[in-house]
Amino acid sequence: QVQLVESGGGLVQAGGSLRLSCVASGRTFSNYAMGWFRQAPGKERAFVAAISSSGGYTDYADSLKGRFTISRDNARNTVYLQMNSLKPDDAAVYYCAVKRYDGSYDQSPSYDYWGQGTQVTVSS
Repeated sequence: QVQLVESGGGLVQAGGSLRLSCVASGRTFSNYAMGWFRQAPGKERAFVAAISSSGGYTDYADSLKGRFTISRDNARNTVYLQMNSLKPDDAAVYYCAVKRYDGSYDQSPSYDYWGQGTQVTVSS
């Protein structure tokens, strides 16, 4: 069992930056790839970014490449999402999740153990 706690969300003006953190309980964090997803009101949950267990491989939603950066610190059981040049369309609840199953990094069925989410609001 893994518990995930996201933090770092909040209100930011368009063009600003936020860094989200996701801290995982348990000693097996470094064994798993991790992902970030987001869900805006009235929309389906969407893939944002993912990172392999070692951090050597990353994947991003095409529309977010160049603005968002995922990273991890296995010694701290933490995965981060640095978000720059934020736009109103980036407003959503952001979730981190553990990739426990075979499958694509960008597909939510590949993931288990989801956090409770952190709200990101971007004002125009």
